[in-house]
Amino acid sequence: MTKRTAAKYKIDRRMGENIWGRAKSPVNKREYGPGQHGQRRKNKLSDFGTQLRAKQKLKGYYGDLTEKQFRKIYNEAERVKGDTGEMLVGLLERRLDAVVYRAKLVPTVFAARQFVNHGHVTVNGNRVNIASYRVKEGDLIEVRQKSKQLAIVLESVALTERDVPDYLEVDHSKMTVKFIRTPALGDVPYPVVMEPNLVVEYYAKN
Repeated sequence: MTKRTAAKYKIDRRMGENIWGRAKSPVNKREYGPGQHGQRRKNKLSDFGTQLRAKQKLKGYYGDLTEKQFRKIYNEAERVKGDTGEMLVGLLERRLDAVVYRAKLVPTVFAARQFVNHGHVTVNGNRVNIASYRVKEGDLIEVRQKSKQLAIVLESVALTERDVPDYLEVDHSKMTVKFIRTPALGDVPYPVVMEPNLVVEYYAKN
């Protein structure tokens, strides 16, 4: 278990925001940061601090991504013609674990990574156990037959705290997901404001 997984809600408290929109988030009770100095008055962030915060929030939202992995995705987004921030979000949302999470097949993005890694998912009929696998438009993702009655899946499908976005076509009775299209930033149902433009500015200077 990584440090990030073990203390995932520290991200919420560090940011002062409930970035996954979960009822269990400690931010709902304590808006100050974690640790003995968490209640100190916050100073106004510099431009660099604001950009770093935006990067840490977007990276943290997708779970166990390392800085190296996130930078690699950013570099790919930068090479594609178009708005780099939009491209970055599109690439992140095409990760298999992100699709599994968005489809409400599991309750958290951390659970999605584990769910995929343990081989519970197929893409176009082929078993895929790599969370970073990049889906394409038209791909059909399905929970394997023997995994469809897992408690984590059944409980997640019943959750009402988030909705399935319209760039996915989900059939919870069959536990299938069709990836319709790569979303733009405005299509992604982030519970908090994400600012990929600031992430672009951060990497442009560092």
